[in-house]
Amino acid sequence: QGDANAQFGLGNCYANGRGVKKNHQEAVKWYRLSAEQGNARAQLNLGAWYYEQGGVQSYTEAVKWHRLSAEQGDTDAQSSLGVCYYYGRGVTQSYEEAVKWYQLSAKQGDANARLELGCCFAQGRGVEQSDGKAFEWYRLSAEQGNARAQFNLGNCYSLGQGVEKSYEEAFKWYLLSAAQGNARAQYNLGVRYANGEGVEQSDEEAFKWYLLSAEQGDAHAQFSLGNCYEYGLGVAQSCEEALEWYGLSAEQGFEKAQTVLHNLQNLPFVSETQ
Repeated sequence: QGDANAQFGLGNCYANGRGVKKNHQEAVKWYRLSAEQGNARAQLNLGAWYYEQGGVQSYTEAVKWHRLSAEQGDTDAQSSLGVCYYYGRGVTQSYEEAVKWYQLSAKQGDANARLELGCCFAQGRGVEQSDGKAFEWYRLSAEQGNARAQFNLGNCYSLGQGVEKSYEEAFKWYLLSAAQGNARAQYNLGVRYANGEGVEQSDEEAFKWYLLSAEQGDAHAQFSLGNCYEYGLGVAQSCEEALEWYGLSAEQGFEKAQTVLHNLQNLPFVSETQ
């Protein structure tokens, strides 16, 4: 009967495989019918589908639908439109326009928009640079559970940017982010344990967090893990394991790992095993 809300709901059913076999083409069909009648959430989802396709034409369509939804006040669409302007996807690149849409979304409480707005203030993109304002936006997003914001907030406390330096607070926020799987936070947590900054020193805990980060491909963590194995820090010493992790880090272009790996491979006791 052409009900926009029902069309949007049907699109969701096809998109998520609820009650019907998952079918993205059918989902897009129903989202479009609903979006053309002005349903903001359908416009958002249609825009998101185009964005995921990539390419100039698809990005242009994504901007079209995100804008229609954003102008109706949809916070997710406002944040997404901000991303399009920030990276110049489907629209002329403009940090100022990105900030405009991030602010509209952030004021409605969107955690991702608050994070991105914090990044804009930290880097002075589209706004006057301000560590203090960056910190405040990171804090709001971090308190909503955003892992990237929690990591950035940890950095603020660690470096004293926009807030008084506190290794204890840095540790707290790195831990929250790391628990959600953020690889950089996991690495930084390992560093804090290794150095006893904001927490009691523990090579075993440092190794644990380096490993979690390294397994996600973080080059710094892979290097640090190699170091743990080379010197037996928090784990049984193993030259073979050290070489493996140094090698993985070196493959990503990490210069310290390349240097150490070169030196180790030229040691007689290593060469004899190869």
